Amino acid sequence: MKKITELTAELAAPAIAEAGCTLWDVEYVKEGGTWYLRVLLDKEGGVDILDCEAVSRKLSDLLDEADPIEGSYTLEVGSAGAERALKRPEDFARFLGSPVLVKLYRSIDGRKEIPGVLTGYSPDTGDVTLTAGNQTLVFAKKDVALVRLRVEF
Repeated sequence: MKKITELTAELAAPAIAEAGCTLWDVEYVKEGGTWYLRVLLDKEGGVDILDCEAVSRKLSDLLDEADPIEGSYTLEVGSAGAERALKRPEDFARFLGSPVLVKLYRSIDGRKEIPGVLTGYSPDTGDVTLTAGNQTLVFAKKDVALVRLRVEF
């Protein structure tokens, strides 16, 4: 049986393509006692509210028809955002050379968040390489809680 996120991605694909967007991620998470099904979109030039509305309306109908989720949940369709999380190898490859923030499970030198520039990613091991100032740092996959893009002003 397919995961809810996989099934949602399949159901959403035509509506997302019709809106001129691409799928960034699907999350099915419980927060504060409520289940949320989040569909995150990406689009050259940015995702706007009309894109989200178009996908949400069509996807809501498709989910009602397929009824893949027992119980109630809240559907949210939105932009992946400027400071999106990088999860897949292709995400890391696409944003090599970009400013990122690496969040760690355990602190290193008293820091759990390290800003820098993404300079490498190993799809085989999941290791992340970051240039922070004049240092090159390599983080093992097991030590990294999250890598997300960082907007610099």
